[in-house]
Amino acid sequence: MNNDSNNNAAPAPAADTTFPAAWQPALDHSAYLRQLLSCRGELVPILAESWQRPLTAADLEEWIAQAAPADEEALKPVLRRLRQRVMAHLIIRDLAAAAPLQEVVETMTLLADITTNFALDFVHRSLVQQYGEPLDSQGRPQRLLVVGMGKLGGRELNVSSDVDYIFVYPEEGQTAGRADGGGQVDNYDFFHRLGKRLIIALGDLTADGQVFRVDMRLRPNGDSGPLVCSLDALENYFITQGREWERYAWIKARVMNAGANDVNNWGPVLSQTGRPFVFRKYLDFGAINAMRDLHAQIRREVARKDMANHVKLGPGGIREIEFIAQVFQLIRGGRDTALQIRPTLQVLALLPERGLMAQEAVDELSTAYDFLRRLEHRLQYVADQQTHSLPEDAEGQARIARSMGFADYPALLAVLDGHRQRVSLHFEAVFAEPEAPSSQSETLTALWQGALECDGAQEKFAGLGFADVQDSLERLQAFRDGARYQQLPASNRERMDALGPRLIEAAAATPTPDLTLSRCLAFLEAIGRRGAYLALLQQYPQALKKVAELIGGSSWAAEYLTRHPILLDELLDPRLLEVATDWQRFRRELRRALDECAGDTEREMDLLREMHHAQVFRLLAQDLAGLHSIEKISDHLTELADIMVAETVRLCWGKLKTRHREEPVFAVIGYGKLGGKELGYASDLDIIFLFDEKKDTAQEAEEVYARLAQRVNTWLSSQTPAGLLFETDLRLRPNGDSGLMVSSLASFREYQLHSAWVWEHQALTRARFVAGDTDVGRGFDAIREEILRQPRDRAKLKEEVLAMRQKMIDANASDAETVARGEFDIKQDPGGIIDVEFIIQYLVLGHAHEHPELTGNLGNIALLGIAARLGLIPTALAEPVQNAYRDYRRLQHAKRLNGSPKSRVARESVAERIAAVRALWEEVFKG
Repeated sequence: MNNDSNNNAAPAPAADTTFPAAWQPALDHSAYLRQLLSCRGELVPILAESWQRPLTAADLEEWIAQAAPADEEALKPVLRRLRQRVMAHLIIRDLAAAAPLQEVVETMTLLADITTNFALDFVHRSLVQQYGEPLDSQGRPQRLLVVGMGKLGGRELNVSSDVDYIFVYPEEGQTAGRADGGGQVDNYDFFHRLGKRLIIALGDLTADGQVFRVDMRLRPNGDSGPLVCSLDALENYFITQGREWERYAWIKARVMNAGANDVNNWGPVLSQTGRPFVFRKYLDFGAINAMRDLHAQIRREVARKDMANHVKLGPGGIREIEFIAQVFQLIRGGRDTALQIRPTLQVLALLPERGLMAQEAVDELSTAYDFLRRLEHRLQYVADQQTHSLPEDAEGQARIARSMGFADYPALLAVLDGHRQRVSLHFEAVFAEPEAPSSQSETLTALWQGALECDGAQEKFAGLGFADVQDSLERLQAFRDGARYQQLPASNRERMDALGPRLIEAAAATPTPDLTLSRCLAFLEAIGRRGAYLALLQQYPQALKKVAELIGGSSWAAEYLTRHPILLDELLDPRLLEVATDWQRFRRELRRALDECAGDTEREMDLLREMHHAQVFRLLAQDLAGLHSIEKISDHLTELADIMVAETVRLCWGKLKTRHREEPVFAVIGYGKLGGKELGYASDLDIIFLFDEKKDTAQEAEEVYARLAQRVNTWLSSQTPAGLLFETDLRLRPNGDSGLMVSSLASFREYQLHSAWVWEHQALTRARFVAGDTDVGRGFDAIREEILRQPRDRAKLKEEVLAMRQKMIDANASDAETVARGEFDIKQDPGGIIDVEFIIQYLVLGHAHEHPELTGNLGNIALLGIAARLGLIPTALAEPVQNAYRDYRRLQHAKRLNGSPKSRVARESVAERIAAVRALWEEVFKG
């Protein structure tokens, strides 16, 4: 019984006792089966032995081998009778509820694969006797490559399906000829003959029927194109003539060659040739419009032929489910190779984890797909006809309802209509036209096109909330008159003009319309030649609104999005503003994506950048929405950096040809903001590299780890087509720029004990293990604690700390003119961030030998609290400085978000904070 109904099935006709009782549902339903068993009684014992288990490839191959046809005429009945066996087997099992959908489609696909390969090899060998082997440029024999398209390619073949083929041969050339010296022909002629005879072997209608109807219309140039083409010709066709609907068709393309037909690795070469045509390197949102147009054509044809009851092409039918899966493949498959799979249900299953579709929606589509495909098969079982239309006669309706497990036809229709309605809803959600224009769209369009008189335009702009109306109008005019806009391809300009009015509206809805419009126009100008991004913004107006909000809220966000427009895709994720970041999941996704492109260094480097940029952008969006404190933003950015550095070490070690062990005994140590977990959006990474010479005693260890360190630094800091990962600074390593790239733990300890300057020990207070071998990390931690807890002459320490601070003030603090203007540098000026950091570093270095809790890498605010609890500084002075430090970081963060290179504010606005810091400074460094 079918799970879609709890009703009892309608009474079946009287049972035929000649066959097993379990066959009765199939016999009642399928006139084809009844006629077949009547004509071919020898099938009955064969089926009686096999029907209770699925058929395997070995079963089918054995049946053909036993027949051993002598020539092509003898081959035809062998292949057709094999199909009869398979069909009878499937009808019995399926209607006895013994075969799930996957078994049915896989068995039909196996039948196609095995019969195609057997016939292909058979005909090939026959032609070779006449013409010799067709040779490639290296003198190797070639085989015709048979590409299965559509459901055949996706291993989803239905029980009365056509097979869609494309025939490709590897190389031009000639055949070897016969031993007598004759028979030499061009490879094209050989394979053309082979293709025609293969079609006849499978598709000719004989007394035993057909194996499959063969459809060749998907080949290059369709019916007007040659039957076969070379691999070079196919590639040239893709580049010069390939149409959008052909990309859709080629998603499921599969080279079917196996056994003797699979030679010289030509199958994978063909697959690789088609991949760039189908799957673009960028996010191809233009595919939505193309597939929407294709579906509209299908619907017009359905309406013209009154095919509302067509379970494949009708509304809410199988084709709409396939379109949903395939549009995500076309848009994203080039960047997410996991989506380059063929089966529809497997593609759908990948969508929820990528945030592309809700799990509930995928469950509904998958359930509907199963129901519709099983219904499709039952329609075809009746007479072995390629039909997808529901019966119109009462007897046929009762039969089909009974086969699906329903009491009557209305009960079946109720469930069917529910599935089709849900499929249509999900289809419309994916393919719906962009939202209707707003009530003021005519006005907005006129403003964008400059079609209003000056006074009228100014009035309209003012009414929208723009303050500097004349400036905004001039910016719009300059944009339209600019060379970039004027030189856009027609399709891009059309998309730009569709976006323009909405852009004005989106800018007007932000707190700073004039600034937002200016930044948005600069952004559009930068991406104007990238049609896919314009298509995204046109298709998803909510993304355009988010762009306006982000760009209007932060000049840094505007620059970041302009540099990395691929991040527009993140705006479509409904989880964008989810505060909880699952870093373990991110690690898994990053590792999976890197594993998929293993060995491709350029792609691996780009992927690290793309996934890092995407996470930074998500944090930025959440930050501008006010969902995070500055401390939480820094925690997330630091965690993200740690993951990226760890993956970079792993990848670089795997690529070192001179590596001498499975895992490196090597660690990356972070200093500064990375070490102190206070990273900002554009912070560089202060890092050094260490290895453990005791754990790795190989003579070449230092040289190998130096190469690893150099490569890690290059991977982190190189500019690639995907942008930059991090700026790095290695100057904090022992002996700075003149020091070795990597140090052993022993030499690092020796340097810190006997050669390091006080400022290097100050830097060590914020250092921590970031990535690599955890044992090396623990070794570093031990050295760090040992150095920080060295007893020091506090008077001398104070003198050196003050001297270093004065050097920094002389080099970087505000000059007299800046001070006179009442400006204050939050970071560099006395009373600012660096003063707080120096206070804490002095307290750690001066007192950690007595108070080991000061060596914890807990952050400056926590360390101030510890120092107060220990009585090293007055609590009354510590708490205001903690608040000042928080405020300074918040102000500094806000300044950087809006592109201010120096964190300057009005001194008067932070006078209380300056006084608090200076009071603690005087307390700590008095005398």
